[in-house]
Amino acid sequence: MRTVGVEEELLLVDRDSGEPKALSAAVLAHAAQDDPGQDVFEKELFGQMLEFATHPQSDMAALGAEIVRCRKEAAWHAGEIGCSVVALATSPLPVSPSINVNERYQWMAEHYGAPAREQLVCGCHVHVSVESDEEGVAVVDRLRPWLAVLCALSANSPFWQGQDTGYATYRTRVWARWPSAGPTELFGSAEQYHRRVADMVATGVILDEAMAYFDARLSARYPTVEVRVPDVCLRADTTVLVATLVRALVETAACDWRAGRPPVDRSVSLLRLASWQAARSGLEQDLLDPVTMRPRPAADVVHSLLEYTGDALTGSGDADLVEGAVADLLKRGSGAREQRMLMERTGNLRDLVAECVRHTQGE
Repeated sequence: MRTVGVEEELLLVDRDSGEPKALSAAVLAHAAQDDPGQDVFEKELFGQMLEFATHPQSDMAALGAEIVRCRKEAAWHAGEIGCSVVALATSPLPVSPSINVNERYQWMAEHYGAPAREQLVCGCHVHVSVESDEEGVAVVDRLRPWLAVLCALSANSPFWQGQDTGYATYRTRVWARWPSAGPTELFGSAEQYHRRVADMVATGVILDEAMAYFDARLSARYPTVEVRVPDVCLRADTTVLVATLVRALVETAACDWRAGRPPVDRSVSLLRLASWQAARSGLEQDLLDPVTMRPRPAADVVHSLLEYTGDALTGSGDADLVEGAVADLLKRGSGAREQRMLMERTGNLRDLVAECVRHTQGE
């Protein structure tokens, strides 16, 4: 059974106003004081963000329990400092991001200018174990058409600087400003993959291989494929659903590779259009079908994903869990839809953030 690990980035916000607060250093110091050996929480590019990483899990219920526990621990540490954490992929309220003091982060700010200073966005990265770099690259090549569907399922960032953007996930549009971000062409082999990354680093445009911000890539730290397209999800059960589907996609892709079935040779230009469409509409309108690259209702495309990964989901014992979770998500709507409904109900962004804080803490 392939193991799965999840990294989630959370916003730190003021308890009363809901505005992001640059308190990550204080929260991390409190976590280290409470548990000197802790390796769960890390700082990110901005002081208004806090990241945690789960341990590799083969059981999805155990993964879900760990995500919930990490969110609650993050909320407790933040509360001791006088702020809150919230699983929102962008801040609904206006914010002036504060870059953490760090040689790497300062290089990024100076090198990239305004796009780096505006990257206060929170993602969810899903790591799935692979047997080798060769298998991993074969998986990366075969995941490409389906990543936009994961983007739509996780959509949780409709607001930016106090305004409704008209997008379900505006985080992905902001993230696309990095020069190395987005879908990739087919690599064909691990050798070609590593050569491509080395060539990118040699240009000087990116600092190192960790800045090859592909939508799906080989992890620089772990023996995993890392899928980077999802927003951080408002609800932990949505994170579990996305992680389960990523594992099923990885297993399906690996089986196709071993059986000698080639990857679908979609152009990067079409994949970018699919990504844009998913970001714009989420689950509320059409997505581009990964097979035909033509518009289809989002629910139909999601069910095509379940059909494509059906054998893998059955083999891992996750089929019933995923079918139920997808039905619930399609009925309830994405995090973006929930945010807009909260805005309609409460009438202001501060109360919207307060409600989302409660969701994040499991209340």
